[in-house]
Amino acid sequence: MAPMQNHTHLRAFFLLLALLGLAVPWYFNTVYFLAGGSVMPDVFWRDAFANALTTGITCDVYLAAVAFSAWVAADRSLGAWRWAYIAACFGIGLAFVMPLYLAQRLRVGSKGGAG
Repeated sequence: MAPMQNHTHLRAFFLLLALLGLAVPWYFNTVYFLAGGSVMPDVFWRDAFANALTTGITCDVYLAAVAFSAWVAADRSLGAWRWAYIAACFGIGLAFVMPLYLAQRLRVGSKGGAG
């Protein structure tokens, strides 16, 4: 495998995934909210754990988000910006933030320092 110096195509792929990770889940979130859904805990958690399938998906995503957040919290290369990634993970979505973080890490890594 070639050295990880020039990541232009991989960064573009991650940025495309971030865009899709923002657009696709938030399309369905919007449909949910327009149909009367809510972020109020009693409504949100009832709906998130409505059946075995949604329970499995909810647990999968939240456990992955916690693991991702622990990794990002320990990553000092992005400086204080790492906390914004963690907040966005739970406020916007893991499907958006993880590829965005990976693209940024590739950019910072190719510069050889924090950015």
